[in-house]
Amino acid sequence: MSGQIQRSSSVVIGTNGPATNNGLSISPTTSLQSPLQIFVRAKKKINLVYGEVEVYVNDSANFLLGVPKNCELVKQEEQDIVTSHVGKVKGIREVLARDHMKVAFFGRTSNGKSTVINSMLRERILPSGIGHTTNCFIQVEASENGESYLIAENSDERKNVKSVSQLAHSLLCSDSLGDNSLVKVFWPTDKCPLLRDDVVLVDSPGIDVSPNLDSWIDRHCLDADVFVLVANSESTLMLTEKNFFFKVSARLSKPNVFVLNNRWDASASEPEFLEEVRKQHLLRTVDFLVDELKVCNSRAEAEQRVFFVSAKEVLQARINEFKGLPINTGMVADGFHGRYFEFQDFERKFEECISKSAVRTKFDQHTKRGKAIVSDTRNVMEALLERASVKRAAKTQIRREVLDHLDFTEKQLQLVTVEMKDKICKMVEEVEHKVSKALSDEIRRLSVLVDEFHAPFHSEQIVLQVYKKELHNHVEACLGSNLRARLSTALALNMETSQKEMADRVTSMLSAEKKQLGMGMIPRREPFEVLYRLNCDNLCADFTEDIEFRFSFGITSLIQRFMGKGKVTPWVISNYTESIPRPIASQSSLSGQFLPSEDFSILSRVAVASIASQGTMGGLLVGGFLLKTVGWRLIFFTGVIYGGLYLYERLTWTNKAKERTFKQQYVDHATRKLRLIVDLTSANCSHQVQQELSSTFARLCHLVDGTMNDMQTEIKQIESELRALDELAAGTKVLRNKANYLIGELDRFDKAYLSPEL
Repeated sequence: MSGQIQRSSSVVIGTNGPATNNGLSISPTTSLQSPLQIFVRAKKKINLVYGEVEVYVNDSANFLLGVPKNCELVKQEEQDIVTSHVGKVKGIREVLARDHMKVAFFGRTSNGKSTVINSMLRERILPSGIGHTTNCFIQVEASENGESYLIAENSDERKNVKSVSQLAHSLLCSDSLGDNSLVKVFWPTDKCPLLRDDVVLVDSPGIDVSPNLDSWIDRHCLDADVFVLVANSESTLMLTEKNFFFKVSARLSKPNVFVLNNRWDASASEPEFLEEVRKQHLLRTVDFLVDELKVCNSRAEAEQRVFFVSAKEVLQARINEFKGLPINTGMVADGFHGRYFEFQDFERKFEECISKSAVRTKFDQHTKRGKAIVSDTRNVMEALLERASVKRAAKTQIRREVLDHLDFTEKQLQLVTVEMKDKICKMVEEVEHKVSKALSDEIRRLSVLVDEFHAPFHSEQIVLQVYKKELHNHVEACLGSNLRARLSTALALNMETSQKEMADRVTSMLSAEKKQLGMGMIPRREPFEVLYRLNCDNLCADFTEDIEFRFSFGITSLIQRFMGKGKVTPWVISNYTESIPRPIASQSSLSGQFLPSEDFSILSRVAVASIASQGTMGGLLVGGFLLKTVGWRLIFFTGVIYGGLYLYERLTWTNKAKERTFKQQYVDHATRKLRLIVDLTSANCSHQVQQELSSTFARLCHLVDGTMNDMQTEIKQIESELRALDELAAGTKVLRNKANYLIGELDRFDKAYLSPEL
C-alpha cells in the first residue's frame, strides 16, 4: 500500500441515531452518546455534499458538451478540465463510501492485542491465548447483511464463521497467508456496538517476529487514524516497539498513538510497589511519546494517551454483563474496578481522538479537493459567461447596426425610387417630344425622299406592285435612318447618363461585393438604340395610284376646280376613270352626280341645265343660244385652242409624267398616313426608353432587395444567436450559482468538523 491513499465518502448513519437538519446541515454536539457519531455524521454530510458535487460536475460537463463548436466560446482545455473532474469526483465518492475510522493495534507477541480488540468489541471475536495466535493482519469491520464471514486476501470467497474456534481454524488452515496478508472479518453489528459507528479494528502479528515492518507500514498503517501500542506492563517498552513507531512516524506526520500497558492485574500481587511501577512505566512512556517519537506537544497530553488496563478482565466482565451477571463474577484481582474504569476512560478518549482524527485525516483533503474541483468548474463557467456576455454585446451591436442600415436602405430606396420615376417620366416626355418633332420634320421632307428614289417605272400593274414595294422600303429606311441620325446620339448619351446615375445612386446602398455586379448591369459595348417601327408597307397598303391621262380643261376637271377651289378631291380621283374626250353622260347619271351649287356661274348653270334637259331639243336650244350670243368665229377659235391644249397635254403624257404623278400621289397619301402615326410612333419610342430605364432600375432595385433580404436573414440569424447566448448565459449563471452554493456547503462542513477549535 502506498504512502498516499485517497479516501472518498458515502454517508452511513450509526445506530446511535445522530440528529440531522434536512439531511445536510450536521454539526457535532456534546449530547451525542458516542464521540464516534461525529465521524458518522461528518461522513454522511460529506457524502451528501459530494453527491451534489457529482451531479453538478456531470451537469457542467454535459452543458459544455452541448455548447455548439461554432460558437467558439468553450476552450478545449476548459472542457478537458471539467471532464477530468467527473472522473475525480466519481473516484472520491467511491473512496468516501469505503472510508471508516481505522484503528491499528501493534505490539509484541502475546501482549494481548487480540484480547484488547475483543474487549472493545464486547465479544470474543478474534482468537487469543498463549502463543503466536495471530499470524497475519486481521481487519474486523461491520457486516452489511448481518452475517459473520471472512474474506481472505486475493479472494472473493466468503467463508462463514460462526464462532471464534471456526475463525481460528480458518486462519490456521490458510497456508497461503503470510504475515503481511490481510484477512477481513465481517461481524454483525448487533453483537458489537462499536462496529456500528464505522470503526474498523486491525489486529497485527507480533512486531518482534517479522522483519517486514516497512511493508507492514506501507500496506496497513498509512490510512490508520489511531495506533494502539499494546505493551506488557510486566516489562518495559522494548527497542523493537520503539523502532516500529519510529518508522511509522517517519511516514506519517504525528500519528495518534495510544499506549496500553496490558496485564496490569499482575500488579495486584505486589500492591506496595503499584504506584512506583506505574510512575516508572508512565515516565518512560511519556518520554517516548514526547521526546523520542514527538507525537505529543506536552507531557500532560502524553499522559492522557497512556493507560494501565487488564483486557482479559474487561472482556470477562463485559461477557458477564451481556449474560446478565455481575461484572466482577469469577476470579478477579484486587483493584479490578479501577482497571475497568481506566479501560473505559481509554475507550472514551480513544473514541474522541479517533473521531476527530478520522474526520480530519479522511475528510480534510476531500473537502479541499471538492472546493478546488467546484472552484475550477465555477471559474470555467464564469469565463464562459464573460465570453458569452462579450459576444452577446458584440452581436447586439451588430444587430443594431444592421437594423439601422436596413432602415436607412429602405428610406434611401424609397427616395431614389421617387426621384428616378420623376426622371424617367421627364425623359420619356422629352423623348416623345423630340421624336414627334423629328418625325414631323421628316414627313414634310417626304417629297425629297420620294424624289431620291430611282427605280424602273412602268404603268403595268405587276411592275407597279414591285415599284411600290421598293418605294415603301426606301421611304421606311430613309425615315428610320434620318431619325436615328437626328436622335440616336443624343438619346444614347442621355440614356447612358441616366443609367449611370441610377447605378451610382443604387450601388451606394449595396455592399462592396455587389457594387461591381450593379455597375455591370449598365450596357457598355452597344449603346441603347430606339427602334422606329414605321412599317410603310402596311401603312400605305391601301394606296391606289391614278396615272390615267386627264385633260386639265375637261368639263369634269373644270367642275372639280370650281367645286374644290382648284383641288381635286380624293373621291373624284378615286372614281374618275374615264379618258378625255368623254361622251356626254346621260341625264340620269348627270343628275345623280352633279348637285346644284351656289358657286356655279350663270353660264355653267345654263350649260348644266341644257345638258340635263331631256331630248335633243334642249341641246339645240343651248347651242343656238350660244351661237347667237358669242358668234361662230369665237366658238371656232375657242375650239381650236381647246383642241391644241388637249393635243399638247396628250403628247406630253409620257412615262416620266406618269412617274411624277405617281410619286406625287404617293407623297400625298403617305403624308396623310404618316401624320396619323406621329403620336403613336413617338409614344412607342418613349415607351422603349421608359422600358429600358425601368428595366435597368428594376434590376438595380432587385440587387437592393437582395441586399435587404440578406440583411433581414442576417438579423434573424443574429437574433437566433442572441437567444442561444441568452440560454447559454442563463445556464451558466445557474451552474455558477450552484458552485457558490456547494463551496458554501463545503465551508460549512469545514467549519463544523475541521475547524482547529473542535
